[in-house]
Amino acid sequence: MTDRRYKETIHTDNNQYEYTAVTHDENKVRVYTLKNGLKVFLAQNFDAPRIQTFIPVRTGSNNDPADNTGLAHYLEHMMFKGTSKLGTQNWEKEKVLLDQISTLFEEHKAERDSEKKKEIYKKIDEVSQEASQYAIANEYDKAISSLGASGTNAHTWFDETVYKNNIPNNELEKWLKVEKDRFSEIVLRLFHTELESVYEEFNRAQDNDTRLVNYELMAALFPTHPNGQQTTLGNPEHLKNPSMQAIHKYFDEYYVPNNYAMVLVGDLNFEETIQLVDQYFGTLPYKELPKKTPIVEEPITKIVKKTVKSPTTPRVQLAWRTDSYGTREAMLADVLANILSNRGEAGLLDLHINQTQKMLWAQAFSVGLKQYGYFSIVAVPKETQTLEEATEMVLEEIELVKRGDFPDWMLPAIINDFKLQRMKGLETSEGLATTLYDIYIKGRSWEQELNEMDEYASFTKEDIINFANAFFKDNYIVINKEKGVNERLIRVENPGITPIKINRDTQSEFLKEILSEKTEDIQPEFINYQKEITTDEAKGKKLSFVRNKYNDMAQVHFIFPFGSDNDRELGISTQLLQYLGTHDLSPEDLKKEFFKIGVSNNFKTSNNQLLISLSGLEENIEKGISLLQNWMYNVQPNQEIYQQFVGTVLENRQAMKRDKNRIMTALINYTKLGSTSRFTDVISKEELEGSKAEVFTDRMKLLFKYPYQVFFYGKDFERFKGYIGQYIEEESLQMPEARQYPEPATGGNVYFTDYDMVQMEMSKIGKGDLVNPSHFGKINVFNEYFGRGLSSIVFQEIRESKSLAYSAYVSYAANAELKHPDYITTYIGTQPDKLMIAVDTMNELMNELPEVPIQFENAKNAALKQIASTRVIRNNIFFNTLNLKKLGIYHDFRKDIYEEIQSLTFEDIKKFYQTEIKPVHFNTAIIGKKENLNMEAVGKMGTFTELNLEDIFGH
Repeated sequence: MTDRRYKETIHTDNNQYEYTAVTHDENKVRVYTLKNGLKVFLAQNFDAPRIQTFIPVRTGSNNDPADNTGLAHYLEHMMFKGTSKLGTQNWEKEKVLLDQISTLFEEHKAERDSEKKKEIYKKIDEVSQEASQYAIANEYDKAISSLGASGTNAHTWFDETVYKNNIPNNELEKWLKVEKDRFSEIVLRLFHTELESVYEEFNRAQDNDTRLVNYELMAALFPTHPNGQQTTLGNPEHLKNPSMQAIHKYFDEYYVPNNYAMVLVGDLNFEETIQLVDQYFGTLPYKELPKKTPIVEEPITKIVKKTVKSPTTPRVQLAWRTDSYGTREAMLADVLANILSNRGEAGLLDLHINQTQKMLWAQAFSVGLKQYGYFSIVAVPKETQTLEEATEMVLEEIELVKRGDFPDWMLPAIINDFKLQRMKGLETSEGLATTLYDIYIKGRSWEQELNEMDEYASFTKEDIINFANAFFKDNYIVINKEKGVNERLIRVENPGITPIKINRDTQSEFLKEILSEKTEDIQPEFINYQKEITTDEAKGKKLSFVRNKYNDMAQVHFIFPFGSDNDRELGISTQLLQYLGTHDLSPEDLKKEFFKIGVSNNFKTSNNQLLISLSGLEENIEKGISLLQNWMYNVQPNQEIYQQFVGTVLENRQAMKRDKNRIMTALINYTKLGSTSRFTDVISKEELEGSKAEVFTDRMKLLFKYPYQVFFYGKDFERFKGYIGQYIEEESLQMPEARQYPEPATGGNVYFTDYDMVQMEMSKIGKGDLVNPSHFGKINVFNEYFGRGLSSIVFQEIRESKSLAYSAYVSYAANAELKHPDYITTYIGTQPDKLMIAVDTMNELMNELPEVPIQFENAKNAALKQIASTRVIRNNIFFNTLNLKKLGIYHDFRKDIYEEIQSLTFEDIKKFYQTEIKPVHFNTAIIGKKENLNMEAVGKMGTFTELNLEDIFGH
């Protein structure tokens, strides 16, 4: 091993705080450790006057007690409920009642008689009612959103619970004050309503096909380790029988400063920031962590096969257990996965299976966890193939790796791609902060992480072959996901929770204090697009340029002002191109050549635009353009490949019709636009089968004769202008007229599609007036105040007060183009026996806009702070202008929105609601199991029509 380039060094700042840094680190990350053991990761990024914050706690579902699985995840939810200072009107009185509820939950957990359990739950519901009169729902979110925060969220996984916010940098101290309070204690208020929300999240997971397979896979890979024996959402019996005492114990044991970190990346001053963090978090006491006995899995010595069933398309997943993240074995497994499947689509599975269309799809990947990990392959066979045949096909590709039957150039190309992806990943505040919290969770140093690329680069082809032969034995798991009825779905009875008081008109003293503390406002910066975008011309084509100030990456985009509305076969043509080569380059060769030079290509067809993009190191962009045009000008039609392609397209269409999320998307589209829309106007099976490959390849050959413009994002525009002219030919073709699709009125129709699932999902869609940009400020504040987010009226009422759904929202979506209508959408996903109560609640809210002045002011100020601290950067500078042009706007319209919001009153929002939303008539989309549908209630909502899959997909 050569000397490591990156070495950890110790320094002391001007205030005598010691920190570590790493030599040659371009991000100049500092890692402080406070006296109580709190690790503080700081780095600067001046893209915007904001700071990406993460508080990663080194605990997750793997530390759940065996009789209280799901506890870490539930605790994460409760961390948003406030403390003895935040979220309460009278803590002394509230605490007495919360202690009673805690005792009742212990009785409920211990009781075995089901009827007696129901009686105890009724008592819990009664006392919770009484306690709720002192609680103030969502005060944490109100406090955080008042700062202008965005991305407020958290997640729990095996070994981590991570709390997230992106804040304006002038609000750092207030954010620290709120978070210090949150991490000092946990108060389990509004407990039983949140419990129902967590159960709804569990129900959503039951309807999630990927989770179904993953649970079975992990259980087989890890028969004794919590990685496989405890899911993050937990056992349903444990969820229904929680222990508040156990949650308090868990918090006290694991939420200690020596077991979590503070990650702050953005526009910050190192020395001022560490002083503030120490001021607030340095006082929290260090505490020894519980002693854990490591669980060591026995080696897997045979092939273990399992079967699961669901309505979706069959697939098979194979997995081999690996060593932990950062180990040599885990890194070799990562390289191996990329030899089979990589971003350049030049891996063995990419070329031998996906490119040749031998199966619908196959992909390899590796996952590194804190303890252990796994290498996996997913394969989706064609309808004429069995899962066993799919398994054999991917195993054959593994045998090629074991024999070293892969090209010598592939390994260095993979390592180069790793380096490019790291470069791109670390250039944003969020990307760098994510990497920093991840190494903290996994117990690695920043020095180790930075040296990782050199370790990858040290691997030889011989290393890979030797590893593959030692690693791939009959020591793997096979999960056969068959099409069928999932007999393991758990359907539960609605416990009958009485709606609680959420006291949205009141504020705790702590929140008042936060709101009254004034900070110096960040002044918004609005961009002068004409100044930031350099334009020129080459052979009659407009060239636009934005300078990349961050790294050596570049992008070139060919932007055609027409799309599928102009030519419905355009999308199919670009898809078919991926399977075809030229006279001298096979399609496999083309993939390899792009991957060798580290340039990726992308074709994106929308209704009114075709975007062809190349991205990679700036020094190789010209090679990429040359390769792209050689491919498109000289593409060779191949009828046999075309027929295979058609078969793949048709099978993928069938697969879409088995996927719940795709079905819901199609149903919503039908509910919004009716039977004739872009979504349903697909090229028919007969048209596809009766066509010739030349019909589609000729389109590609002629494409550069049509009008288009070029956008270059990089450093050297002069050099780009010097060569781009030779790749531009004279414009000789005009784009075809666009087809106009109807946008019918909505109202009075209920459309239903049957699907075997635990939940019911319902969405109402209403057609509004034509888009009016002068409303954009009102729309922004309305959505924040009423319809979306943790402190919105809808979320508070449906989830917090009545515990009717895990997910519920109302969204006003402005159209992206002039002369087209806006749409208002409502959504609820819940248990069938709760659906109609949830619908009634939503209707009540929509009937008359609730007036909560405090909440309105918070929503308004949050919107202003977000605009003031956001900056338009990178290639968004150019693409924003394309989007604004569709609205007839040629300047930074955020300025108009900001000024509109500044003078906005609740009366303005109310008037907007009365004129733009209340008169709207809605159609309704419902998906679920038909036997669970309350037909009497549905009949009151409008004319009921059951739609089949052909109706909503158009094929």
